[in-house]
Amino acid sequence: MRRSFGAGLKLNYILIGLAVLLFTGIVFVGGMMAANYKHLGNLVKVISLVRSQYLYPVDSAVLIDGSIKGMVESLGDEYSVYLEPKMYSQLKDQIKGSFGGLGILVGVKEDYLTVVRAYENTPAARAGIRAGDRIVKIDNQDARGIHLESAVELMRGPVGSKVKLTVKRENNPELLTKTLVREEISVPTVEGRVLSGTEIGYIVLSQFTEKTPSEMEKVLAVLQKQRIKGIILDLRDNPGGELISATKVADKFLPSGPIVTVDYRVGKDQTFEADEQRIKLPLVVLVNGGSASAAEILSGAIKDTGVGTLVGEKTFGKGIVQTVFPLENGAGLKLTTARYLTPSKHDIHKKGIQPDVVVSQKTNARSDVQFEKAVEILKQKIS
Repeated sequence: MRRSFGAGLKLNYILIGLAVLLFTGIVFVGGMMAANYKHLGNLVKVISLVRSQYLYPVDSAVLIDGSIKGMVESLGDEYSVYLEPKMYSQLKDQIKGSFGGLGILVGVKEDYLTVVRAYENTPAARAGIRAGDRIVKIDNQDARGIHLESAVELMRGPVGSKVKLTVKRENNPELLTKTLVREEISVPTVEGRVLSGTEIGYIVLSQFTEKTPSEMEKVLAVLQKQRIKGIILDLRDNPGGELISATKVADKFLPSGPIVTVDYRVGKDQTFEADEQRIKLPLVVLVNGGSASAAEILSGAIKDTGVGTLVGEKTFGKGIVQTVFPLENGAGLKLTTARYLTPSKHDIHKKGIQPDVVVSQKTNARSDVQFEKAVEILKQKIS
């Protein structure tokens, strides 16, 4: 039987390091650390047993990564995730708003990976993928119950490579199989136009990335040149994104005062405030059960300050903030570090935001009744 003495030596250093850490901790806090010492001792023992007794050789890095994943998963928080180097790199690309992939925006609804939007002129759109489709498999991996970051990692890859999606479409008993070729994707997060025959600017905000505030500024400038008299802001199925991006967008619509308060368990709370440099036009905001996180920061601030009317259905209810910490070897940790409160100090986590005007939208309905109601309300405001 052959053994790798280099790997064993590396493990010994790890064990010695952990032992020193444990000893230091015990000296520091005395008897309070006794139980933790036993647990950490078990961790060291398991790693040692797997390395020395397991039938197949295992790299130490794999064991340590697995330990970290298990630690984060034990929190029972679906939003806290250990990000392996590839996944962490993809998350950074997503925040920047440019990445290689399929051109779809996805979220998790009722434990299913669900398409929120397929962007025009992308592999997904050309393959016929559309909003509402449930992705059952990615290649041969079951996608039900999959973590959102893991799903994104599976769908992204080198430009020119292929990925197979198995899709369940409502009112269609048969599963659809689509093979897509990945492309370099750079999608706009803000799109706007003047509604035909009106003086209403209609803006769709699909997610919040680093590019979103500048995109919003450009869209608003174009609409204002066309002398609009009111704005409909569509936040439906917006899964959120970057906190700072949301506050910068909110600053364009809100009066001076608080936008959101970030309430930390440890340390001083942080309140983001708007100034008076805002668009002073009548405003209606469309929301639904897919409006989450940063979209709720914006819609919650608009509702609390009374600068706009929320129309649609109750929002998702994600009122907690994640911070992404870089780790060694290109990995990262996305950890829930705070909750956010609306300007009136409402905690909306797992509660959502109730719109001012409730309008239910049936799936695959021929008309968009929420949109029609928003137009009706805004016309009344303008007149």
